[in-house]
Order: sequence, then structure tokens, then C-alpha cells
Amino acid sequence: MINRLTSEERATQLAELRGWDAVAGRDAIQRHFRFADFNEAFGFMTRVAIKAQEMNHHPEWFNVYNRVEITLSTHEADGLTTRDIQLARFIDSIAPGPLAASA
Repeated sequence: MINRLTSEERATQLAELRGWDAVAGRDAIQRHFRFADFNEAFGFMTRVAIKAQEMNHHPEWFNVYNRVEITLSTHEADGLTTRDIQLARFIDSIAPGPLAASA
């Protein structure tokens, strides 16, 4: 079983991520991305999907044209875990330049 992050772990880990915000009313984090067009957004989502499948840890997400919204929380732990932080770091590592900054 995977355990939720403690308050101290959460504060430390979130401080190292860029653009991720706590979700009100949930133990989850979220980031919004904007891309040049649908093709770029979908390509980004495909890369995240491949990594998520490898990790067996799947995000909640929403896509409209060039916008992607990703929410991370570990359902089996009912909150934020190291899996979410690892996936967020991967997502940050592949997010392209300034257009993909939080929308």
C-alpha cells in the first residue's frame, strides 16, 4: 500500500514543482497547459500517457483544442503520494517553453 505524503513532505515536494497548485477540497495537485495547437497538445498528452502507463499511475485530465488540464492524486491512497510527484516531475520535464506555462 502506498501512503499519502505528510504535511512536511507535501510542502517540500510541491516547492520543487513549477506551476502546480493544490486543488481546493481535495488532496490533489493541478496544472494547466496551453499549446500552439491541438496537435501539439495531443502529442504532449500522448507522451504523458505512455509514462503514466509505465508507472501504472494515470492522471485525471481534460483537453479542449490547445489546452490541457492535469490533476494528480493517488486514488488508492485517497490523496497525494510520491507517485503524483514523480509523474508531475516527468510532465514538467517534457512541457515545452512559455506557451505551455500555466494558462
